Amino acid sequence: MRLKVIGCSGGIGSGLRTTSLLLDHDVLIDAGTGVGDLDLEQLVLIDHVFVTHSHLDHVTSIPFLADTVGAMRSAPLTVHALPETIADLRQHLFNWKLWPDFTKIPSEAQPLLRFSPVTVGEPVVIADRTITPVPANHVVPAVGYALDSGRGSLVFTGDTCGGDAFWRALNAIGNLRYLIIETSFPDAERELAVQARHLCPSLLAEQLAHMKQSAEVFITHLKPGECSRIMQEITASASRWNPKMLQHRQLFDF
Repeated sequence: MRLKVIGCSGGIGSGLRTTSLLLDHDVLIDAGTGVGDLDLEQLVLIDHVFVTHSHLDHVTSIPFLADTVGAMRSAPLTVHALPETIADLRQHLFNWKLWPDFTKIPSEAQPLLRFSPVTVGEPVVIADRTITPVPANHVVPAVGYALDSGRGSLVFTGDTCGGDAFWRALNAIGNLRYLIIETSFPDAERELAVQARHLCPSLLAEQLAHMKQSAEVFITHLKPGECSRIMQEITASASRWNPKMLQHRQLFDF
């Protein structure tokens, strides 16, 4: 399996793209603004989008993806998400007000997009790749995803403040190689992080203390303008785990 980071910022700006990860050539984990950097030939190959939660920075490219290449495809684009997330996307996005309902275009029998509900802990297998939703703790229903090639695993937390259920799931993965975990705010905004159910460096260190596995740790979703400060604070409070800042276009083979 190869995972390419096509968006890992907590905001927008020149060179910044919101959360999206391309697994091999045909699967997206979240669909932030980074999807727009793919060309048509790459976009048409995407068969699946696994969504962590309903917030706009993680789903904004799904409507454009369906609209841009849906008619070029022989099968619907499948969006995998929690039932609550699917309900939010139906009600608030694909509602004919913000965007057409592509689950009914050109017809309900032959739509350009379909939804497939996921359940925490229940794996989805796509061409020998196992994608398992793992617990996340955010202000809306959310999951992370464990990606397992058989040879190794990568866990992406999505937006979360952690929690015991997540660490139980992660610590049970015997072939874990990589953890991509969010840290959105500096410690000066710890109260905001707690309110928004995100992490800051001190909270990150508290969460990583639960990790029993040996894995390379990468930090995502940093707020623009705060990246250097956040990473300095992470180095000060969580250096035991040697976390590194996730980079746009970074590749993971596992």
